Amino acid sequence: MPHTTAHQGQLAPERTGEPCVLLKLGEIVLKGRNRRQFERILHQNIRAAARETGVPVDLCLRAGVIMARVADGTLRGEAGRAEAAARLAERMRDVPGIVRVCQPLRVARTAQAVVDAAVALTADKDGTFAVRPRRRDKRFPLTSAELAVLVGREIQNAHGLGVDLRHPDTEVFIEVDTEEVFVFTGGLPGQGGLPVGMSGRAVALMSGGIDSPVAAYRMMRRGLRCSFVHFSGIPLTGPESIFKAYALVRGLDRFQGRSRLFVVPFGKAQQALASSGADRLQIMAQRRLMLKTGAALANRLGGSALITGDSLGQVSSQTLANITALDDAVTLPILRPLIGWDKSEIMAEGRRIGTLAISELPDQDCCTLLTPRRVETRARIDDLRRIEGRLDVADLAEELAMSAQEYRQ
Repeated sequence: MPHTTAHQGQLAPERTGEPCVLLKLGEIVLKGRNRRQFERILHQNIRAAARETGVPVDLCLRAGVIMARVADGTLRGEAGRAEAAARLAERMRDVPGIVRVCQPLRVARTAQAVVDAAVALTADKDGTFAVRPRRRDKRFPLTSAELAVLVGREIQNAHGLGVDLRHPDTEVFIEVDTEEVFVFTGGLPGQGGLPVGMSGRAVALMSGGIDSPVAAYRMMRRGLRCSFVHFSGIPLTGPESIFKAYALVRGLDRFQGRSRLFVVPFGKAQQALASSGADRLQIMAQRRLMLKTGAALANRLGGSALITGDSLGQVSSQTLANITALDDAVTLPILRPLIGWDKSEIMAEGRRIGTLAISELPDQDCCTLLTPRRVETRARIDDLRRIEGRLDVADLAEELAMSAQEYRQ
């Protein structure tokens, strides 16, 4: 991968510098020989997200950061470029692999240009401030200490702000690079993690409840591109759960883009399991059939794992014995990122990523159908296999996978 992915252009003629976006990378910078592959996939994801904003961008890779600037000749004037940069920065916050998003002014490598930008950025600030310089290029004529003193003095002279190096109200960051200087105040947290697609593909079981969308999000942050499968109680229930699942996947789509949702009509299969005498094992038999169907879909889609929202001990089907019995259903690995989370932690994460309000909408989930009065908490694998043998579950799972209807975002 070349050092720059696009011509970075001359500095724009704005009086105090060119508005752009600086994307700070996290654990990617710790990678070894395959770091370029991580960076390549992240660049692809950034470009895809930028297209959604309508802002044409040029990207330039630096040491541990990516500069995203509005492409030359597409917008005119400081206000237009600043608005586009702000729109771009907000979208970049949802791209996994980025730990922090900053909106600096990009200025020439001169002390006066840095001072002008810093003074402009602090014009509306009150209280105290501190200057935080960092020279990635040590050839800059001023040391970090000299730069801090110079810029700090000019800010004081211009605005009368006080200096507090330990707990300032405003921090002015100055990052000296090889070809320009970035000046900014603060920044916004990103998603962190790894670029989506770096770790492969998986199929996430999407119930419409609180846990499953959070589980899918956590695995997106670890670089998995997720497709989703929802099991509807149709024809025994209405379509409400499908609407919820679609809304949840649409909400998660901002973290990966191009999401695919497959809806499986599961009601008749549930009836067949009940008729086979599943009794107290009904829930476990249903969940094993869901996993087998998910595995059949994953095989078609190139997925290498399944994702569920299981949390140890949260409900009767998630005891350690029952989780062991579920693992026996398929050969694909079943990833459970929430296994050690309690409900309040899961709800807090759902609230943060915007899925909780959708999950709490009322609907009739297929798992509420044909539920026995008592659910087995220590299911035996042999008993479950006997029930499945009466129905030829392997063929049934393939049929269910083939009957799935796809909904694209």
